[in-house]
Amino acid sequence: MLDLKNPSIQQQAMEAFFFGYQAFTAKADEMLERRGLSRVHQRIVFFIARYPNLSVKELLALLGVSKQALNMPLRQLQEMHLVDSVASQTDKRKRLLELTAEGLKFEQALRREQVKLLERVFAEAGEAAVNGWLAVNLALGNGQTHLD
Repeated sequence: MLDLKNPSIQQQAMEAFFFGYQAFTAKADEMLERRGLSRVHQRIVFFIARYPNLSVKELLALLGVSKQALNMPLRQLQEMHLVDSVASQTDKRKRLLELTAEGLKFEQALRREQVKLLERVFAEAGEAAVNGWLAVNLALGNGQTHLD
């Protein structure tokens, strides 16, 4: 167990997290930048891919952002024909989000690069370390892995 009362250990833990996250996002950031997009756009397509026919309200809850904060990046993704908004079959007033074929390919390309990195470091770290990593990340995210 790390002694987080020790400032040196605090710094080491936070630095490891910072540089780990930087490495995790680096390739995706390059791919996003080439399209004039950012991480918020990646989060949007990630969750739409994960939960097809996601409502805007559900997406807002997953991202933890305001409607105003989501409006512009979501609109950009729609204008780029990466995301479609369709009427619900059960309630025509409700709009559901889905990835277009191009949006699905884009999300898969982003994810593929991150999965390659995880596969490499997980193989090096070993099962116990991977299980610890998963436990820490689940705890940081309050155990949230799906829509509540």
